[in-house]
Amino acid sequence: MRAFAWQALALALVAGAAAWLWGNVTGNLARRNLGIDFGFLGSRASFEFGENLVGYRGGDTFLRAFQAGLANTVLVAVAGIALTTVAAVALALMRLSPNRLARNLAWAWIELVRNTPLLLQLLFWHQVTIRQLPGPRQAWEVLPDVFLSNRGLYLPAILAQPAFGQAAVALLIGAGLALALARLLPEGRRGLAWLALAAPPLLVLALLADPVEVTRPALRGFNFQGGVSLSPEFVALVVALTVYQAGFMAETIRSGILGVASGQAEAAAALGLRRGQALRLVVFPQALRIVIPPVTSQYLSLTKNSSLAVVIGYPDLVRVSQVTISETGRAVECISILLLVYLSLSLGTAALMGLYNRRVMARGGGAR
Repeated sequence: MRAFAWQALALALVAGAAAWLWGNVTGNLARRNLGIDFGFLGSRASFEFGENLVGYRGGDTFLRAFQAGLANTVLVAVAGIALTTVAAVALALMRLSPNRLARNLAWAWIELVRNTPLLLQLLFWHQVTIRQLPGPRQAWEVLPDVFLSNRGLYLPAILAQPAFGQAAVALLIGAGLALALARLLPEGRRGLAWLALAAPPLLVLALLADPVEVTRPALRGFNFQGGVSLSPEFVALVVALTVYQAGFMAETIRSGILGVASGQAEAAAALGLRRGQALRLVVFPQALRIVIPPVTSQYLSLTKNSSLAVVIGYPDLVRVSQVTISETGRAVECISILLLVYLSLSLGTAALMGLYNRRVMARGGGAR
């Protein structure tokens, strides 16, 4: 009864705080002859912003603008998470390296980024680094057909065709089949589930796709034409997030590796495995059980920190919300949309990582 009473009291306090907040907001809006109404999302937006994945243009609805901002935010988060994971693993291995130079370089990177504000680093990469690169005529060719200049990053691209959308649907179907097979097949034959994942989209592409055509960036006049271009703001944001979050994640991964009993690596060496093989086959699978929960927190932090894009003018969800508020005055509605979207992204990421964590724990860390 005592536990029930404390829980009921806590629930009453939360409900009272929510009711007070709702009454405060609605009362203030009523005094200004305003109300909470999301109908403005169907109105026409007059503003424009450059890059977006959904084809938004000035004159489209505010809902379309929010969709474009959300797509840009998700793109930054996915690119940042992928690059941060690779950079963090490399940094963690450098910190554990017997090579003094590599070890000290990784230590300097980690200490520098962990002890300076992310906002300052973002401004550094945007104003001091990316914007100071040479123009398109003197662009750096960092890889074949990949150019970097003060106008952004230019990459080769595959021309879209209808079969790609159909292949994406087939991939989703294949993912469902693969999950079902993974549960039905015995442990030693679950690799066959990958065939169920890959076969449907490959079959669709083989039957329906036209010959793949690649467009490459080429300098024409004062800028590059062809391929796909990434704006300086996008490049600066992704680089800043990667550099910053990798410093924290590297220490998490290093701690996970050190948390594996030293006898595991010694046993692998006794079996004749090289150091790299021992890390990949013995140490890393066991370290996953330690690092997945804190790494999930780093992924969530990176997604939320992407909202700093508004400082350098990248058209993410926060930027769209700011401009919408200035045009419509619907601050409560726009902030509510932001809260709901970021909460959904965080909960979705946490749920996916939780599923992966449970799978790793069920397999005993994935050790072979």
